[in-house]
Amino acid sequence: MESYELSNSQWDRIEGFLPGRQGWVGVTAKDNRNFVNGVLWVLRSGAQWKDLPARFGNWKSVHKRFTRWARSGIWQRIFQVLLDDPDNRHVMIDSTIVRAHQQSACGKGGAKVRLWAAPAVD
Repeated sequence: MESYELSNSQWDRIEGFLPGRQGWVGVTAKDNRNFVNGVLWVLRSGAQWKDLPARFGNWKSVHKRFTRWARSGIWQRIFQVLLDDPDNRHVMIDSTIVRAHQQSACGKGGAKVRLWAAPAVD
C-alpha cells in the first residue's frame, strides 16, 4: 500500500457509501478505490491535479468526478465514516485556518537585505 492510499480496513468501511458500485442506479464505476486513492494522492501531496500519476487515470476526469462528489455531499459522508477510525494517522488542515503575518512576504517591493555592520545608504 502506498503512503497516500487507503488501507484495506478503511476501504471496507467506506466502500458501501460510494456511488457507482454494483446495484447502484446509474453507471457502475470502473474502480472506485483507485479513484479515491488518486484524490487522496493529490490532497495529501499538495500537488496540482495535472500532476496526478497516470496510474490513477486522466487527471481531468478524476478532478471532474471529485467536484461532482463534493457537490453531492459524498465526501462529507466518507469523512463521517472515517472520523472514528482509531488508526487514522493523517490529519488534513483546511487552508482557511493557516495564516501568515502580513510582513512574512517581505512587504511590497520584495526583500531588502541590509548588512548590520554597514551604514544605511538611502
